[in-house]
Amino acid sequence: MSTAILTGQLVPGSSIESELRSLGFDVELVRDSADTEAALARVPAGERVAVVDARFVGHVHALRLGLTDPRFPLAAIPGAVTAQPEARQALTRAMAREHSATGGTARGSALARPERYAADTDSLADRITAALDADGADVHRPELGSLVATVPADPQARNEARQAVAGVDDEAVRLKSAVKARDGFVTTFLISPYSRYIARWCARRGLTPNQVTTASLITALIAAGCAATGTRGGFVAAGVLLIASFVLDCTDGQLARYSLQYSTLGAWLDATFDRAKEYAYYAGLALGAARGGDDVWALALGAMVLQTCRHVVDFSFNEANHDAAANTSPTAALSDRLDSVGWTVWVRRMIVLPIGERWAMIAVLTAVATPRITFYALLIGCAFAATYTTAGRVLRSLTRKATRTDRAAKALADLADSGPLAEAAANGFGKPARRLPGFTAPAVALLGGLAVVATAALTDLGGPWPLVAAVAYVLTSALAVACPLKGALDWLVPPIFRAAEYGTVLALAAKADVNGALPAAFGLVAAVAYHHYDTVYRIRGGAGAPPTWLVRTIGGHEGRTLLITVLAVLLTATQLKLALTGLAVAVALVVLAESIRFWVAAHKGGAPAVHDEGEPA
Repeated sequence: MSTAILTGQLVPGSSIESELRSLGFDVELVRDSADTEAALARVPAGERVAVVDARFVGHVHALRLGLTDPRFPLAAIPGAVTAQPEARQALTRAMAREHSATGGTARGSALARPERYAADTDSLADRITAALDADGADVHRPELGSLVATVPADPQARNEARQAVAGVDDEAVRLKSAVKARDGFVTTFLISPYSRYIARWCARRGLTPNQVTTASLITALIAAGCAATGTRGGFVAAGVLLIASFVLDCTDGQLARYSLQYSTLGAWLDATFDRAKEYAYYAGLALGAARGGDDVWALALGAMVLQTCRHVVDFSFNEANHDAAANTSPTAALSDRLDSVGWTVWVRRMIVLPIGERWAMIAVLTAVATPRITFYALLIGCAFAATYTTAGRVLRSLTRKATRTDRAAKALADLADSGPLAEAAANGFGKPARRLPGFTAPAVALLGGLAVVATAALTDLGGPWPLVAAVAYVLTSALAVACPLKGALDWLVPPIFRAAEYGTVLALAAKADVNGALPAAFGLVAAVAYHHYDTVYRIRGGAGAPPTWLVRTIGGHEGRTLLITVLAVLLTATQLKLALTGLAVAVALVVLAESIRFWVAAHKGGAPAVHDEGEPA
């Protein structure tokens, strides 16, 4: 439960008390700062507490934004300030200082000490906020836009404030703000205009974003099952259900924004379920094609590899530049100029094939064409989008002088997913690697990756050359991560590693040319990709990479690549299929068990709520 402490004398006709109760607060009325301090001490330490001026006039949604958002320990709007349990000490300290400064009166500190406080008001809540600012506390102030939040000084100002409240539709603002500020064309113009109303319907019936996320997953899995039937009716149903799943996928985020139901667990579920839905649908299409006599498992696996590598490029680039000190590059300046022209914004968002455009294309082609055509279109579209985005980021990196931090270098090292073999060899390279040119890390990673994938694809199954290339890949990977990873293009190292590992699995499974080898490889890459996505989401959530024991247990990217090439040399094609299946099951069990344990524990332990608007996925 939460407690709101209303300070001062309630104005006749004021609805502030009922509005606070509607937001889930117990309300306690007090007279002055002395009573406020005492009331604050009575609120249990594990509860949210708010101090609100009894004369407050404003929209309910302004109060909701200022007092109920779980992402911010401290938050304030004019006339109100709130603290979650982790920030109670800061609020209590500010309140004690304010009470001491005013001698228990209702006004004085801000006016008596204007050099210390920006606020010039007799509102106790605003003076506490000013004291928190003076203490250096991080107080979140939500963007209210046209919403009203004020403490009128006299009856005339109160009447004017009430008229301003009546002049703005609180619910319309709330619905509009439920939609992500930056999204793709399909999502913005074809989905969000009605999905926001579904989100409101869900909120009014007490549904949570996590429940809607789960419904979206179930719908997508049913769509994959329909696609797996291999019939035209099944394909049409699959396309329709995939769109329905995407509508629910948009709805869960809009519900979270509409009702401010953000959570660490919810952000993880939303992100991981998106990948699970898409890749399960690829598998369903491949199964459906097989029923019709067409083997497209290689295309399905290639689509998953390409899409996963695209995401790793996004994640790696963003982490490398998360806190980089840099000058704006000419490429970035050109991008900003293009964004100033309306139509170019939407063209540029569409050509990167974000999730809305991608799923719409897949759904339509599933319904009207064949799985093979669907995968061809997906591969061509994703390849173009990957080339476009990666080239732009390479140009940005090369045309600006950036100084990357130790945090960025560590994030890249974590995303690299190096196992014990690469770590041991990297220690052997030691200091000499740190004196190599700045382009060394991505260059040697690329050479090693190309060598292992090319030999796996171009030599006979069972020959020694893929194994030789895999040994070389271990060494080049070690040399890459032994470098400082602060170079202009070092963010390319993790996606190169992903492409090398996944590409090797794809090439060897295709070479096996036995029924079931490619589906087994699909399962293995899916399990490993889940681990890599989980690493990203942990870093984004501020929890750091998965534990070292997990990475070592599943071998790291270079260890798995070496193991698979060893198996390809020692085993027959049929035995290789069984080995890939067993490896996929083992990796999936380990990474899923640890991931679920971590995220559930983080949620129960009160980890800070997160909500990543990010790039369209």
